[in-house]
Amino acid sequence: MEKVKIAVLISGSGTNLQAVIDSINKKEINGEIKLVISNRQNAFGLKRAEEENIKNIFVDPRNLNDENYDKKLIFELEKESIDLIILAGYLKILTKNIIKEYKNKIMNIHPSLIPCFSGKKYYGIKVHEEAIKYGVKISGATTHFVDEEPDGGPIIIQEMVKVDYDDTAESLQKKVLKIEHKILPESIKLFCEGKLEVIGRKVKIK
Repeated sequence: MEKVKIAVLISGSGTNLQAVIDSINKKEINGEIKLVISNRQNAFGLKRAEEENIKNIFVDPRNLNDENYDKKLIFELEKESIDLIILAGYLKILTKNIIKEYKNKIMNIHPSLIPCFSGKKYYGIKVHEEAIKYGVKISGATTHFVDEEPDGGPIIIQEMVKVDYDDTAESLQKKVLKIEHKILPESIKLFCEGKLEVIGRKVKIK
């Protein structure tokens, strides 16, 4: 079976990117990362890609509106014939143009059990701060396909962690990150094996 061509979009340190790289290097995923793109020039994830000899580029968002920025992304993605886009800590909302172009081919990882603590204002440590503030007993992570509603697309995998009384946002973030590093490669593996089918709002795992 031909390997699935993957692009990973990042904004920061790229720990989820590293988890995917490690899984691919272990031959667990029938895919290859052809491209890593960041909207931040100093994102450490670009260095991770460079160390693995993966093509990596910074696309400067300055002087570009969202629509033109995503046109630039599509141009770079098409050059590599990308089959699957992974948002791994990518802190920029995609426009409807790129979502339509890659319908059910864009996957995101979110550090909560969607629909809890999700949407436009929930990202990074803010998600865990709100979970701790609310006093939830469980949290977790979610992989999902991307649609025009932030964190609103069909859910692929969710896994939970226990929230202890003494947890802080930072300690909860560490717990959830372990789950993220597990379920993102799992979800990509399923996609690459053709085992994911989107039916309405549900994802069927074959």
